[in-house]
Amino acid sequence: MWESICLTLMATAGNNIGKVLQKKGTVILPPLSFKLKVISAYISNKLWVVGFLMDISGAILMLRALSQAPVSVIQPVSGCGLAILCVFSHFYLKEVMNALDWVGIALAGAGTIGVGFGGEEQNGSIVSLVHLPLMGFSVALLFALLDTWLRIYKRRRQDQELMHSEVIEEIIFGLESGILFGMASVISKMGFVFSEQGFSKIMVPICISISICCSATGFVYQTRGLKHGRAIVVSTCAAVASIVTGVLAGMLALGEHMPTSPVARVTLLLGWLFIILGVILLVSSTRLMALLPRPIRRHLRSNLEKNQNLRRSGSVRAKDPSPSAVIQASTLHHLVTSPAKEKA
Repeated sequence: MWESICLTLMATAGNNIGKVLQKKGTVILPPLSFKLKVISAYISNKLWVVGFLMDISGAILMLRALSQAPVSVIQPVSGCGLAILCVFSHFYLKEVMNALDWVGIALAGAGTIGVGFGGEEQNGSIVSLVHLPLMGFSVALLFALLDTWLRIYKRRRQDQELMHSEVIEEIIFGLESGILFGMASVISKMGFVFSEQGFSKIMVPICISISICCSATGFVYQTRGLKHGRAIVVSTCAAVASIVTGVLAGMLALGEHMPTSPVARVTLLLGWLFIILGVILLVSSTRLMALLPRPIRRHLRSNLEKNQNLRRSGSVRAKDPSPSAVIQASTLHHLVTSPAKEKA
């Protein structure tokens, strides 16, 4: 179990950090196309190549982790990718983090440990052919309800001639994308379980192909939400929905179960809860800091400035890092959750 959790952490770190490095590399590159000059420019860009290889390696490691452990364990742990990215941005990209960011990282780390201890009793998964149609019907019904809800609000917004999207639209797009991301992991795991149950080996690439389609569709829904909505709301809803969908679908369709031991069950539930809370804090820490009482904010900011001064005084570098080597905190989460959008 712990080997699979470590693989998941490495995979999600590769995915998140790789996307940021690709985004940074494309700043000086033209929009991606099939022209030979453009392709050669991307290949010759070391930062983009490193990010691309990390992203691909992360996807391979995630498949390896899904083949070894229940998706109800792997999917929540994958939500810790944002915490790993924040640590990477702090130490490598010299990004400033506030107190709530560190609390979120601590919660995500504690949740990962809890999931590891609580999930040790789960030995294997069995695809329930009876529950598969029920799962598919449930997802289709949920999407139908969300789309109906979205149409109602869009119609009301048009009637009232409102130009800006409402928060409910951001929530719906975030939930829909998160559900698809969670289902992508479940479907990938399903291919490995089918193979273990004696079905044809071709089920593995078939399920992985369907999983890729689900992920691609999820990015489309997420892009819709990010286009006119706020990244904080869309990203938070997507992350939470992905974790909840992975856990529920894994238990419904793959026969995964809660631990029989009360201590292990409580540990697993607390692990899920801590990871979700940690992700929410990491995504919305800036806004939450603004809601804190002014004395607390001043105290936290003074401590943060002291830490910054200590880091600067202890630095042996002769000059500040190049502006192109730093990603601002307000855009870091958006870079990860939004698809790469290159500039000429």
